[in-house]
Amino acid sequence: MAKEQPVTMESSAECVDELIRRVGKKITLGLPLGLGKPVRFVNALYQRARDDSSIQLHIVTALSLTAPGGSSSLEKRFLGPFAERLYGQIPELEYARDVIQQKLPDNVKVSEFFFKAGSFLNNETQQRNYVCTNYTHAVRDLMALGVNVVGQMVAPPTEPEQQGNFSLSCNPDLTLDLIPLLREREEAGMPVAIVAETNSHLPYMGNDAAVEQSRFDIVLEQASSDYPLFSAPQMSVSPEDHLIGFYASAMLKDGGTLQVGIGSLGAALVHSTILRHTDNDHWKKVFDHLGIAERFPVVNEYGGTGTFTEGLYGCSEMMVDGFIYLMEAGVLDREVFDHAGLQTLINRGELAHTVSLDTLDVLRREKLIVSPLRARDVEWLCRYGIFHSGVEFKGGRLRIGDQSLEPDLDSDDARQAIASLALGERLAGGVVLHGGFYVGPEQFYQRLRDLPPQDRQRICMTSVNYINHLYDHAFGNQRLKVAQRVHSRFVNSAMMYTLNGAAVSDGLDDGRVVSGVGGQYNFVAMAHELPGARSVLTLSSTRNSAGKTLSNIVFSYGHCTIPRHLRDIVITEYGIADLRGQSDEQVYLRLIRIADSRFQQDLLKQAQNAGKVDASFRLPPEWCNNTPEAIQAAIQAAGDKEVFPPFPFGRDFTDEELRLGKALQSLKAATATRRGKLATLWRAVKAKDDQDRYRSLLERMSLDNPRGLKARLDQRLVIHALNLTDTPETGNRTA
Repeated sequence: MAKEQPVTMESSAECVDELIRRVGKKITLGLPLGLGKPVRFVNALYQRARDDSSIQLHIVTALSLTAPGGSSSLEKRFLGPFAERLYGQIPELEYARDVIQQKLPDNVKVSEFFFKAGSFLNNETQQRNYVCTNYTHAVRDLMALGVNVVGQMVAPPTEPEQQGNFSLSCNPDLTLDLIPLLREREEAGMPVAIVAETNSHLPYMGNDAAVEQSRFDIVLEQASSDYPLFSAPQMSVSPEDHLIGFYASAMLKDGGTLQVGIGSLGAALVHSTILRHTDNDHWKKVFDHLGIAERFPVVNEYGGTGTFTEGLYGCSEMMVDGFIYLMEAGVLDREVFDHAGLQTLINRGELAHTVSLDTLDVLRREKLIVSPLRARDVEWLCRYGIFHSGVEFKGGRLRIGDQSLEPDLDSDDARQAIASLALGERLAGGVVLHGGFYVGPEQFYQRLRDLPPQDRQRICMTSVNYINHLYDHAFGNQRLKVAQRVHSRFVNSAMMYTLNGAAVSDGLDDGRVVSGVGGQYNFVAMAHELPGARSVLTLSSTRNSAGKTLSNIVFSYGHCTIPRHLRDIVITEYGIADLRGQSDEQVYLRLIRIADSRFQQDLLKQAQNAGKVDASFRLPPEWCNNTPEAIQAAIQAAGDKEVFPPFPFGRDFTDEELRLGKALQSLKAATATRRGKLATLWRAVKAKDDQDRYRSLLERMSLDNPRGLKARLDQRLVIHALNLTDTPETGNRTA
């Protein structure tokens, strides 16, 4: 057990020396997912391993974040200045760079259980080293791989009451459970080390994320080298994304629970949820235009159309930045408490958040306290704000300053005295969000740093094993979790969905891994266990590949993330398919109903050929309007194009970069095939900017004065793409 204070150093090289002294040269290093990696320490350790081949270093982690670089010359010209602006002051994670370039030395191995989507499809080494695991099993599998070192970036204390603690902040998800397991290994005779690297830019989050500094062995503390946090830029939200998010927002029940994933679909859901709460008239106009109540009656039983008067509670492995916007809008406002009996009474409406003598009577009736009150009753009542913090129990009486009260709840005099002197005003200690990890835009980090203490305390960053399933955990048992997670909606995204009800979310049919299972399976399974809960899988109905539009709803596929027996609710931009408990024929038909109309007939034919749909069935006319034009009509139904903006929560790209990005995307789509490349090159050679409309854009790409054949061709390609995508409106706005 780590009872002594950790060794604190200012040099990352000295930290590596101390680490090797403690555990030797065979190091299996567990690092947090995403943001929480201690970059200075990891870089020093990796450099030492590169210099000393006798060190055997195995890094086990997920989501090693790196700045975007681009593959083509145009992408590099576009992303270079952007990456410098966002990441120029952040040290690069050197092992991650070498993984991408496939330059790891033979004595270093990197295994990840979740990739940045699509980043390693063509990296055979990482495909072989990938560890497939549910998020809740990651700690178990890390231990099975022999982890003997854990390293993490932590937030140092900023207030007097925080002294002696560090905050795991962005990544208590696995570390809270890893630390005690490593200490058990240490007691059994295995050398281990737990390393902290402080960074003052990291928001200090309290509650479960605050741990004693003595739980670490080595601390790297050098404030002068603290670096900004790696940010994930806001993604644009397409009209299709907005419609998917809108349908999902109709599935939320006031007073319920929300889990949501990262990306544009999550942002779209948050935006429509806020719209439903703050501008309900606009929201209902779109709801009525889409005929959701009539076409998809599942929303009438499991969803809602009103504002969130009771509020939502967030329980999500990832605290996306959208949760902060939901807090600010007053949507994320349902507090839960870490006592199952108390929470159950609140759920039943028998206990209000405001405190009165009735509160004591209800608690006594339910045998949560007794009369006369005992010392442990008083301590418990103070903990939850039912008594204010100045109340003590001494000598069999209640003490409030120099006042002494009888603790007898059957005495009228004692009750009056307790009401006037001892009772608090509201229940205390409530939490509106449990999160396992976070990563997001810089403005999200700043919002966390700026949170008033009372709001910060309403967020509990904690173990992913507490959040992602219902088993008993050190922070709460199954009864508590069930009481907190009423009307749960677990909203996650998929890449494809098969007509028999299986989701494809993490890999391809040739075995290559796109991202990872993460916690998706856990949330889907939990939705089938919790009373009143629903799993909601969202996906765009189509995708573009090699210049072709393909359906993401497919007859079958050779890879499965969520098996068909866990099918529940699926949402595309064309509607909601309620699959739970349905016959196979109904599952096939309901999915065809929300597919793009260009593919519905072929999907139906395949289903009928397989004997899954009656051969006499014909597509109803009202199903056959699933077109891009219908999407635009739905967006316009709100009456204001700003109701569904492409960047509802701000953006990191400039106006010029947005124009260039749109042009480069069209160029990439146009050159997806060999024929398209030849046609585009032919047109680009003749492209000119005679009116000098694009001077500033070409300067941004360093193509205003190109030198060499390749640069001149790049300039013509950009001009050609801008001619196709730039509108008078965008051109005039930037001019």
